[in-house]
Amino acid sequence: MPDATFTRPDLTTFTRLDGLGLEVTGQLLEPDRSVLACRVVEPDDWCRRCGCQGVPRDTVSRELAHEPFGWRPTTLVLTVRRYRCKECSHVWRQDTTAAAPPRAKISRAGLRWGLVGIVVGHLSMARVAEGLGVAWNTANDAVLAEGRRLLIEDPTRLDGVKVVGVDEHVWRHTRRGDKYVTVIIDLTPVRDGTGPSRLLDVVEGRSKKAFKDWLAERDQAWRDGIEVVAMDGFAGFKTATTEELPDAVTVMDPFHVIRLAGDALDECRRRVQQELHGHRGRKGDPLYTARRTLHTGADLLTDRQHERLDKLFAGDRHVHVECTWGIYQRMISAYRHPDRAAGRVEMSSVIDALADSVPEALVELRKLGRTLTRSACDVLAYFDRPRTSNGPTEAVNGRLEHLRGLALGFRNLTNYIARALLEAGGFRPHLHPEL
Repeated sequence: MPDATFTRPDLTTFTRLDGLGLEVTGQLLEPDRSVLACRVVEPDDWCRRCGCQGVPRDTVSRELAHEPFGWRPTTLVLTVRRYRCKECSHVWRQDTTAAAPPRAKISRAGLRWGLVGIVVGHLSMARVAEGLGVAWNTANDAVLAEGRRLLIEDPTRLDGVKVVGVDEHVWRHTRRGDKYVTVIIDLTPVRDGTGPSRLLDVVEGRSKKAFKDWLAERDQAWRDGIEVVAMDGFAGFKTATTEELPDAVTVMDPFHVIRLAGDALDECRRRVQQELHGHRGRKGDPLYTARRTLHTGADLLTDRQHERLDKLFAGDRHVHVECTWGIYQRMISAYRHPDRAAGRVEMSSVIDALADSVPEALVELRKLGRTLTRSACDVLAYFDRPRTSNGPTEAVNGRLEHLRGLALGFRNLTNYIARALLEAGGFRPHLHPEL
């Protein structure tokens, strides 16, 4: 660096303690940590009761975990002076709130380091605690509280939301059953092409009431701004949206629609398998061998897969499976059609065909037809509002599944929700004034 301008080395500036109102007076390097002796720069010798000037009495020490340098935990040992007032004999300590909150064990810089590690680096809480050199519970309580204060409780966090996605999520498996939460996602950046989806909130339970109460807590201006709500086929979410957001359009996303058709195809295949062979699918059975090929889009089939299907549908033994497979492929082609208007016409024709002219023997298609007829408006609404799929919501659910694997200690739902919001809330700490 021939043009670099160097200044005198300053450990206080290097460790960013000048922003905490501290000054380094000594250092101790140990194999497992670094210890910095510090003092408070401001004297703070005026009495908080009577306003008179006090005199120094003695000093006390306070230890704080600081952000690590080189992944070696750094500990601050603060020398805090105590003063006594000459007039009222009141005794007080120097103000250290710039360095750390009262009774805190981690400095403000350490909290910021841990918060950025959680949000940006996606570190586990155990790794953050190791970097700070504190216990897991100490790091968890302090970092999550800082995240709630700076990011989650930001009043502008919900501004600009126009498209919302809602889905359920299993946050914990227990012997007495799974515990569910409702996740609310902002899909506006996905629709506008400006960025990824972000998690807005996590609500305990998976019912109409859970989503309805969350919507009711928002102000009327925010609710009036919601244009689209993407969801699966759960009637509770649909009813809550209709009651709280009467002007919003509900969209049933393609993932769940195609999954309904795929489930009907699997049920039909299993029924025909039992009727023909009297047992479940086994290795070598044609229907069992083609189970994955049946779920592949027709435009993605290889020559070998085409031959397998031609052989499977050569006779009349598997005609029920062939009919169900044909409906499944028509629905996929409708969503993949480059012209959305033509895709809408194709999907509408499929729904009409399933509603009227399905033989009684095709019980799976009749069941699918009843479901699609009941949700026809939501299914077709996708073609009028592109990029409003609930797929990004499923992607956020996947990130939360990864979080559950990292955070084995999150048995408390409140802590889990806070960590989930920090993990998938779309925060950008480098743009935050305090970070």
